Amino acid sequence: MDMSSRVILPVSLESLPRRQHATVAAIDWARLAVPEARRLRELGFDEGVEVEVLHRARLGSGPIACRIGRMTVALRRAVAGAIHVAPLAG
Repeated sequence: MDMSSRVILPVSLESLPRRQHATVAAIDWARLAVPEARRLRELGFDEGVEVEVLHRARLGSGPIACRIGRMTVALRRAVAGAIHVAPLAG
């Protein structure tokens, strides 16, 4: 097997390493409350969008700051856990 053709499996945005660029692979809309899902859609979260984790709160349940397009957005960890991303090879 050629190592250059590795398949990178999707992970949750919650577990994506800082400064790692990724593409949104899927969003588990059923895990989100209606207002949370609406907010994500309004912010432009959808399949194929590039995202990057910028910062995590030191506390385990604190928010995650991420970049989508030119915006910096803070997401609760539960919301970030419903977003599945495919890391970009870098």
